[in-house]
Amino acid sequence: MGMEMAYTGMESILKGGTMFFILRLIINVVAILIISYLFPRMIRVDGFLAALVAAFLLGIVNTILRPVLVLLTFPITLLTLGLFLLVINGLMLWLVSALVRGFHVSGFWGAVLGSILISIVSWILSRFLPS
Repeated sequence: MGMEMAYTGMESILKGGTMFFILRLIINVVAILIISYLFPRMIRVDGFLAALVAAFLLGIVNTILRPVLVLLTFPITLLTLGLFLLVINGLMLWLVSALVRGFHVSGFWGAVLGSILISIVSWILSRFLPS
């Protein structure tokens, strides 16, 4: 019974804003580093700091810019049955690579494929967090 209480307490801490944001940021940094290690010709990161800044900026771009783009491109997203969202995700990653020194993405299709792979790895890593 004591372990259940501790787990429930940990869940409330993790869902409570700052800690959740930090854990998501760390998961995205690790995902970026894993993909850059496995696919160095697609995504290259010059160091941990570049991955940290890229993950942070990607979070900001996805929070502010992505919803606007999703709304503006809704007709084409509807026509492509949602596949255009992959293009939007790739554009967000490509934009971050243009802004962060030490974070390099090889072209548009590298950004699209890289965003898919980063999302998959991030999802797998987030499965280890309490729900």
